[in-house]
Amino acid sequence: MGIDDLAECDGWRVEDVAARVHYRGDGDRFSVEYYAPTERVVYWRVDAERETAVPVDREAVPGPLRERIREDLASAGLDPAVEGRRL
Repeated sequence: MGIDDLAECDGWRVEDVAARVHYRGDGDRFSVEYYAPTERVVYWRVDAERETAVPVDREAVPGPLRERIREDLASAGLDPAVEGRRL
């Protein structure tokens, strides 16, 4: 199990050593990326009007989204604790 198994989780796309999923909720849009070589998760807030994204600190990310990411990592056989690692 590993990064390729994230593709089995709802909405995830895997590209080489990285995986991405998009999330919409409560008026916010996020792009979430997992990087296998560094075992890090990066959150991006997406501005729909400008079609731009900026990285955001995980404390600015809704708790339910963070929990979903941890669950997806675990179901792919990855350590869910990597979601909380700092860059």
